[in-house]
Amino acid sequence: MRRKIPSTQALACFEAAARHESYTRAAEELALTQSAVSRQIGALETFMGLALFRRTRHGVQLTAAGADYARQIRRQLDAMERDTLDAMARQGAGGSLQLAAVPTLATRWLIPRLPLLAKAYPDITVHIETQTRPFLFNDTPFDAALYTGTPQQAATWAGTRHTLLRHEEVVPVCCPALMDGRAALTPAQVARLPLLQQSTRPDGWRQWFEAQGVDNPRGGAGPRYELFSMLAVAAAHGLGVALLPPLLIEAELARGELAIACPRPLRGERSHYLVEPAVEDTRPALALFRQWLVGQAAT
Repeated sequence: MRRKIPSTQALACFEAAARHESYTRAAEELALTQSAVSRQIGALETFMGLALFRRTRHGVQLTAAGADYARQIRRQLDAMERDTLDAMARQGAGGSLQLAAVPTLATRWLIPRLPLLAKAYPDITVHIETQTRPFLFNDTPFDAALYTGTPQQAATWAGTRHTLLRHEEVVPVCCPALMDGRAALTPAQVARLPLLQQSTRPDGWRQWFEAQGVDNPRGGAGPRYELFSMLAVAAAHGLGVALLPPLLIEAELARGELAIACPRPLRGERSHYLVEPAVEDTRPALALFRQWLVGQAAT
């Protein structure tokens, strides 16, 4: 069946003219004449049966329909350009993936492991952008998402399937100086130290002390920080004890900037998932990335 798609030349002229709201500037950008741009846009309007621009005394102005179409076409042309550049770079081998990810998990866990991916699959390239909330894959260029949330949240992400990577566990950590030479602290000793709070998880310490059978009425007291990365820096500088996933502070633990104060982890309500569109024809590069990611999470 013949696709009802205008020519890419007409779309490129329209996108440039829409961005500048000027046929003349679009022509300069595309190395065409102003009349050539006008003809292409006229042909596009005829093809669509829709006015995309209105003529004014000062030039042209997008109609409401034209402005909406321009936003859609700009995204599609950007995607076509990116895919073309990727194909040229690969020379027929491997593939590239557009991954959305929550920033802390991406910077502290995934990116440090990407050299291992490059060694195992040198023809796969992963592009990462920050995205913290569910979205519609059809409205974005993303192939998959690295997501942290509850099982209920992951299950209700429309039009997707998800792969559990790892349950999130948190453990008390602090700078070694706060442990005063001890290899580990008891929960009661932890309770006597300043407690660092995460503002997005205000019940964290209460849940941890309840799991240890320790009553701590001041479990909610202490300075609050929004991100795990902030908590890690505060704890490393001796401001107190923080509940953090060891998964996200591997570098600080290895360098000795942080130590596990009490080796009694608490499984949180959230888990880490790889989320993909629910389609049958998964790209080979994505299937290999998923397999590799599951293996990394298991170790």
